Amino acid sequence: MTSNDRPDMARRLAALRRTLEERGLDGYVVPRFDEHQGEYCAPHDNRLAFITGFTGSAGVAVVMRDRAAIFVDGRYQVQVRQEIDVDSFSIEHFYDAPLKDWLRKNLRKGERVGFNSMLLPSTWDSDCGQSVVAAGAQWIAVTDDLVDAIWSEQPDKPLGTVIALSRDYAGESVAAKKRRLGQMLADHGADVLIEAQPDNIAWFLNVRGRDIAFNPMPQSFMIADREGRVEWLVDHRKLPNDLQDFELEGVDITEPDLLLDRVRSATAGRVALVDPGFAPSAVAHATREAGGTVRLLRSPITLAKMLKNPVELSGFRDCHRHDGAAWIRFFAWLEANAAAREEQGRPVTELEAEDRILAFRQMEATFVEPSFRTISASAGNAAMCHYAASAKSDAPITSRGVYLLDSGGQYFTGTTDATRTTAIGAISDEIRRAYTAVLKGLISMVSLKFPKGTYGHQLDAFARRPLWDLGLDYDHGTGHGVGHFLSVHEQPQRFDRRVNEIELRPGMVTTIEPGYYKAGEYGIRIENQVEVIDDGDGFMSFRSLTLVPIDLRLADLALLSQAERQWIDAYHWRITSTMAGLFEPETTAWLAARTAPIGD
Repeated sequence: MTSNDRPDMARRLAALRRTLEERGLDGYVVPRFDEHQGEYCAPHDNRLAFITGFTGSAGVAVVMRDRAAIFVDGRYQVQVRQEIDVDSFSIEHFYDAPLKDWLRKNLRKGERVGFNSMLLPSTWDSDCGQSVVAAGAQWIAVTDDLVDAIWSEQPDKPLGTVIALSRDYAGESVAAKKRRLGQMLADHGADVLIEAQPDNIAWFLNVRGRDIAFNPMPQSFMIADREGRVEWLVDHRKLPNDLQDFELEGVDITEPDLLLDRVRSATAGRVALVDPGFAPSAVAHATREAGGTVRLLRSPITLAKMLKNPVELSGFRDCHRHDGAAWIRFFAWLEANAAAREEQGRPVTELEAEDRILAFRQMEATFVEPSFRTISASAGNAAMCHYAASAKSDAPITSRGVYLLDSGGQYFTGTTDATRTTAIGAISDEIRRAYTAVLKGLISMVSLKFPKGTYGHQLDAFARRPLWDLGLDYDHGTGHGVGHFLSVHEQPQRFDRRVNEIELRPGMVTTIEPGYYKAGEYGIRIENQVEVIDDGDGFMSFRSLTLVPIDLRLADLALLSQAERQWIDAYHWRITSTMAGLFEPETTAWLAARTAPIGD
């Protein structure tokens, strides 16, 4: 945070504290969540940034009358210190020292802490509430948001246009999904599902939208029962007048502001399935108020959506071919221009590079938008895992240090996400050792063969082992699920040190992305998107979807085993054979040079 920003943020914090006093509260929880508890939110819902200045995609703050704390994970430990007033907020770790622990340890007896029950899921409501009570304090649900009350220039709610997704892309009809959902509800002994996750609803109804950048799904809610009745709570202004391309037979459309009233009507005397981590706790409260029974379970739509059907998987392979072509054109362009322009005193910059890879993606007709804000990071900026270049920070890409590009696209046929690290000049032995370890970690995990019944956390160490051998590590997960023309970060499957209760199964699409970061100096990450495939005899393996060459000029090839060299050569051969005939001569020559066999 600059000195110019501090007075404005101080005024906002003071205004919130005055509101606390007026409401008879001693504290208030400000999450990054919106009403759907997703990773990304519209400007209208970015209350955490408004109060703290922190712009990352995961975090929460608690503001007391005389103290405050913000909680972020390992990806944002550098960024948060640059964006907030560290004199106003203590900085805590989102996982290692979570909000619920802070409340238990720091609240004083009798203090009253407020929260918006539409912005916290049931797990947070329960865990934080228990901690507050254990501290002798009170956990108070408010009916209107206290940040909204002081946000005079709060942006309007989004009204992105909703489109129908052809079954040629979706691969399954809404009618078939209704039947599947009805059976899953019956299996769980539930009568009705209250669904708040926009990506689940978009997948289920074969629709897409444009409410939030990078997230091609409309913000909405859905109530569905085991008999196939569906109520879709979506702002009617998002829908076109002509709905003939939509599969909405038997779907009633209601305004989202009526959610809690419709929940009470739909759940009275019935068993309602509510996702404890991805539905507002207000939904569970409303169900109980109506005399219904709440069953807190992961949404069955989440579990159905994570296993891609054959049409979706074919789409993923198609979009990665186009996405790989954009990456190859980008790196051929960067190598042809970066060094020469540095010598001329007008180096390529991070923002220019970000715009350039977007332009290459836009050459493909099925491309819609980026799947997240591209991380175009030079030198020390690459040490921030989720860095976003701005006019203020836009650094030159020079021969000093490395350049990291983490970028992806939303296509009608699927969603991509990949990372590569390169350099246009000489690198230090330290960077070469770390880069080689990251590369070895990627190969170790991507080339695994593992038995059915394996969980993501059981494989995480394979990617970390080469770094651990050097006394190094990274403070983020090793991989996440990816949606089909949906969220680039799709739960529930993931690779992490934390336990993940979801078994790996064929049809899942995930990333594998080990890295290493030295604050203020450099960052390294190599990321491939993969699909889980059946390998026979009760085993599974990964097949890379990403088709982007790995820069071997940064690696110490002498440290690679014969098996690792063979994997790299086979991977690069697959790229060149898939991309044959796509490029102009200069790019073809670049690709041949960067994928030349390294042999034994």
